[in-house]
Amino acid sequence: MTTTPAPTAPKSPAPPSRSVLRDPAFLRLWAGTTASGLATWALPFVLGLAVLHRDLGAAGLGLVLAARTAGFLVAVAVGGVLADRHSRRAVVLWSALAAATAAPLLAVGLGHSLALMTAAAALAGAGQGACRPAFQALTAEIVTPERRQQANAAMTVAVRSSTLAGPTLTALLAAFLDVRTLLLGIGALWLAAGLVPGRGTARATGGRSPEELPDPSSDAPPAAGSAPRAGFRAEFLEGIREARRHPWFLAGLGALVAVIALGYSATGVALPLISRDRYGTEWVLAAAMTAYTVGALGGALVIARLRPRSPGWAAFAGLGAYGVAPLSLMLPVHPAVVVAAYAVAGIGIELFNVPWFTATQREVAPDKLARVSSLDFLVSYGLAPVGLALIAPAIERFGVTPVLAACAAACFLVPAAAALVPTARHFGRTDPATRD
Repeated sequence: MTTTPAPTAPKSPAPPSRSVLRDPAFLRLWAGTTASGLATWALPFVLGLAVLHRDLGAAGLGLVLAARTAGFLVAVAVGGVLADRHSRRAVVLWSALAAATAAPLLAVGLGHSLALMTAAAALAGAGQGACRPAFQALTAEIVTPERRQQANAAMTVAVRSSTLAGPTLTALLAAFLDVRTLLLGIGALWLAAGLVPGRGTARATGGRSPEELPDPSSDAPPAAGSAPRAGFRAEFLEGIREARRHPWFLAGLGALVAVIALGYSATGVALPLISRDRYGTEWVLAAAMTAYTVGALGGALVIARLRPRSPGWAAFAGLGAYGVAPLSLMLPVHPAVVVAAYAVAGIGIELFNVPWFTATQREVAPDKLARVSSLDFLVSYGLAPVGLALIAPAIERFGVTPVLAACAAACFLVPAAAALVPTARHFGRTDPATRD
């Protein structure tokens, strides 16, 4: 005797995910990131005020900013390893405390000791650099996978808002406060960046939280059955090997380097010249840079909800859109066209950045995420000064139009070539939408 099986009840749709902006843990992380962004963007402006007040010379300003950049580049690699070895929350805390300590040292050295200011600037850059991969990895710990794109977009909004608000707020405060007080205020922002974020959750470490992992600096023998931890160099190379497992990541990093080293550098050098020589006003320079930041804010808001069917291809298209910026500077167009081109470039860069960070958090092994993120920051930021150093001599040798044409072509073609790499279409081996 057979029976007719009862009809299967249709699956009820999964409840909608709560917005990441209603998550207290993420909001604390977001607030810390915003504080670090304000401190980062305010420091060069405050040091510029010191030059105007004759407390610091132009050559001294260059030396201090160069030391800050050097500190950043060294620490971003070290910070990636430390954030994979230890609690990422602890790395954020100690890195921010280092940057906070640098602020009063800068204030003490101002007008008295350029050597002290240079050392303090290197310490500030080191704190900023070590924070970056730790913040990136901590986001993956705190936020569930389905909400990470929204979280990364919110982080981008914080960074871009800081770009706009940092110098503006500093200029307003400068009407009432002296440079040393402003430097102490930057230190207070770094304290907030270190103290406000909460702890992350356990990651792929055998079910243990980061605090429960053995301390690699301890002299105690490893527990039975556990392997001794590799050295710093070996762990950094392990991060490089992890990055090489993902063809889309290497392709994206190459495209990003091309756009930053050529596109950013060309427009950074050529835009002030063209604003002065072609249009006879500084307004074009200020308006274009503001439009870029506003466009980036808009791009972050769009990508927070947009889910393209081919996220990698869409991201590379956004990255390639930066080519319209140098292209607009080549042609004798109305200034409004230049401003609009920079707005488009800003939108495009965040259409790339947010899916890029989200894919890295999804695809990279959790225990190697900070090291891979540090490689991203190290390569992209590290080669930017090289581009800036080479663009000006190239413009003097070949002229501004040929250099801009070459840079625009690179911005268009290199991301297009990167999109052809296997796994680039979805920033992963499979479509994220088909995964459980």
